[in-house]
Order: sequence, then C-alpha cells, then structure tokens
Amino acid sequence: MCSIYSHTDPILYESRTRSIRIMKAVTSIKLENLFWQTLTELANENGMTTNQLIAKLFEEVYAFRGETTNFTSFLRVSCLRYMALKADASMDGREVWRRAIASTGAVEPAEAMQAAEAHRAA
Repeated sequence: MCSIYSHTDPILYESRTRSIRIMKAVTSIKLENLFWQTLTELANENGMTTNQLIAKLFEEVYAFRGETTNFTSFLRVSCLRYMALKADASMDGREVWRRAIASTGAVEPAEAMQAAEAHRAA
C-alpha cells in the first residue's frame, strides 16, 4: 500500500513560488506543483487564469470572514475539496463549485461580500 505513495513522482511534491497580485499588492505563494496543477485546472474550468482565480478566492474569503489567515493552507484545502468533489465523474467544474457552496451552507460570492460589508458597517 505505501508504494502507491512512496513511488510518487518527486516533481509533484516539489515546491514552487509564484508572485501574485492580490488587492493591488504583490505577494508570493509557495505551493507544491500538484496544487499548482489543480488550481490551474480549476481556473481553466472557470474561464480564468490561475492568478485571477487565486485573487478571486482571496477576495471572497476576505469578504466572508473579514480576514484571510493561513491563505496558503486554504488553497491546499480548496484543491483537496475540489478533487474530492470532482471524483464524481458526472460533475463539471462549475457543478463542483455549486456543490461545494451548498455543502458549506455558504451564500453566493456577491451575497457574501454584501453580508460582510453590512457586518463591518454595523
């Protein structure tokens, strides 16, 4: 059983750092190549670049929670959730996101931003 994991191609767990512009600031994100590949796949399915997807995720988390602690870990967990949901071969990328939102009870991104703004104003 362990050989399934121990024989993994090392390029998949090699880390890569990328510079990304988020909310008008340039930052660096370091992830393993497998996570970059997954984010790229997810971005392509949603008609975005990987950088656009990451910026959008950041903005949505910030709007919903008012902060973005441990964002790199959030990206890894998002990739794992995406892959788990995608394991159901009947779903395309957009359906994966709809089910992910439904499973958490979260509202749509625009509504999340409005709710966060209302909460901050109160």
